[in-house]
Amino acid sequence: MINNPKTALAIAHDVVACGVAWVLAYLLRFNLDLDHPYFSGAWTTLPWVIPTQAAVFLAFGLYRGIWRYASLPDLKRILLAAAVATMATALVLRLFYVSSVVPRSVFILDPILLVMLMGGSRLAYRLWKERRWVALNALDAQPVLVLGAGDAGASLVKALASSAEWRVVGLLDDDPHKHGRHVHGRPVLGSIEALPRYAARYDVKHAIVALPSASHAVRRRAVEVATRAGLRALTVPSFEDLVSGRVTVSSIRQVELDDLLGRDPVVLDMAGLQHWLTGRTVLVTGAGGSIGAELCRQIARFAPAKLVLLEQSEFALYQMEQEFSQRFERLPTACLIGDVKNRQRVEQILHEHRPDVVFHAAAYKHVPLMEDANAWEAVQNNVLGTLVVAEACRDRGVGKFVFISTDKAVNPVNVMGATKRLAEMVCQALQEGSCPPAARAHTKAATQFVMVRFGNVLGSAGSVIPKFKEQIARGGPVTVTHPEITRYFMSIPEACQLVLQAGLMGKGGEIFVLDMGEPVKIVDLARDLIRLSGFTEDEIKIEFTGLRPGEKLFEEPLADDETTLPTPHPKLRIARARSVDPGWLDELRVWLMSAPVPLSQLRPELSRWVPEYRPNGEEAGSGAVNRALA
Repeated sequence: MINNPKTALAIAHDVVACGVAWVLAYLLRFNLDLDHPYFSGAWTTLPWVIPTQAAVFLAFGLYRGIWRYASLPDLKRILLAAAVATMATALVLRLFYVSSVVPRSVFILDPILLVMLMGGSRLAYRLWKERRWVALNALDAQPVLVLGAGDAGASLVKALASSAEWRVVGLLDDDPHKHGRHVHGRPVLGSIEALPRYAARYDVKHAIVALPSASHAVRRRAVEVATRAGLRALTVPSFEDLVSGRVTVSSIRQVELDDLLGRDPVVLDMAGLQHWLTGRTVLVTGAGGSIGAELCRQIARFAPAKLVLLEQSEFALYQMEQEFSQRFERLPTACLIGDVKNRQRVEQILHEHRPDVVFHAAAYKHVPLMEDANAWEAVQNNVLGTLVVAEACRDRGVGKFVFISTDKAVNPVNVMGATKRLAEMVCQALQEGSCPPAARAHTKAATQFVMVRFGNVLGSAGSVIPKFKEQIARGGPVTVTHPEITRYFMSIPEACQLVLQAGLMGKGGEIFVLDMGEPVKIVDLARDLIRLSGFTEDEIKIEFTGLRPGEKLFEEPLADDETTLPTPHPKLRIARARSVDPGWLDELRVWLMSAPVPLSQLRPELSRWVPEYRPNGEEAGSGAVNRALA
């Protein structure tokens, strides 16, 4: 039963098309000679032809689609249905001994005419509806120029053809062979450098950068040309997002700082990660932080048997619980409140959930905040917390423990960096000591301790980027500590992907360092953000406030050839770190469990434990623990 009048109308149209195509096939066969003796066969066979072909069309589901969105798949379906309908017609006429003689050429002409009538009608209807829709939308749509006339640019022009928000007036591309040609009816006007001229000609205020597969240098130049011309730069999703199907090319967004600091995509050993994580129980500490949260998202892609999220902040854990209940509703998760320094809580969690892999991301990371009044808390959380979780993992036979470190652990000059280096030494010592005899009875194999160092990540909690955005939103000024201060940056997803890759590659005891690329001046980041926000430096001022406590002017490179060894992965190297004697762990544990150490004593004590630590440029300390370092 047909309830939709539009469907009934479509069926009626095709029934008429069947009759018209059949009669036209006869007319063409006999050169439009209506008096030809065989032409009468067209009318006598028509009562058999129409029901047969209509039944075939219904069987092929030609009326499930909407004419306004008719496309190539619909045309393929019509082609197949017309061919089958013609064969079915010949079979029916044969079976029922219809007396009229049907010329063989009619059976050839009929499907061709059917496809032309049925397909042409649908195409004409779509064109009529789209032109009418575009004409209405064009009244309010904003003119826009597309930078890039490749596959992404072509897809974008097609996707925006019916947009009520944007009206593409042309494309710009640096390939001279494309100039003067048309992409879906829109002209390729010239090169990207000619953007200011065409923007003025067409009164354009926005430019969309459609170069997802180009190098970041090319994309950055396109954005700079747009901002210099006074245009608001927008962009399409990255090539990786488009290929994965997570978004479409029409998902236009504002250009972010990640786009300007873009790096080559990370190549992961997907098969290896699948084998390592799929069907395993994985625990992430600090799961509500920037790195911990992204690690959880990345791990979820590999369908672990269970993902355990351990976090001290109730609100951060609540946010993660809400996100995962929507995005990964089929993934078994456990959202647990707990302090990594609480040995009983940590052991309870490991006993109950029995993780195969642990990623330890819980840490205090803000350098100035941890430098003075909170220094002992940094030691407790970063060192004691790591010791508690790592020892519990060793005692419970966890397969692999991945510790998230920092570039500030390289020859540290601040408390935070020294605590992270000391936490690395804890993991090294536990690896050297393997599992104690008392634990071997219930331990399947020695835990592999893997450490990963990297620098600043864009957009993480406490980083300069959110702070700059807030300052710009308030109208400025944007505060930078020093005009020459330089840092290494990567995006949070890239850092977490490389952490997973390092965790897979690690065999125990390695300190992996990530290739952070080229250093970036913080003041240049501030200028980029001001431009991307649509302002000039005259409107939003930049002020220099001076270096903060514990802050370096330059971070030391992580991955140079003198201090690291190569690995099979181009973005991962292994640090040439000192080996550590596990014998000093008992002495360290006593110190960590002691009463809070006054700040005046804390830095000298840290210098004893971490000889490379030079607070405020002082010479490194020496003492009994130096015997721990070879």
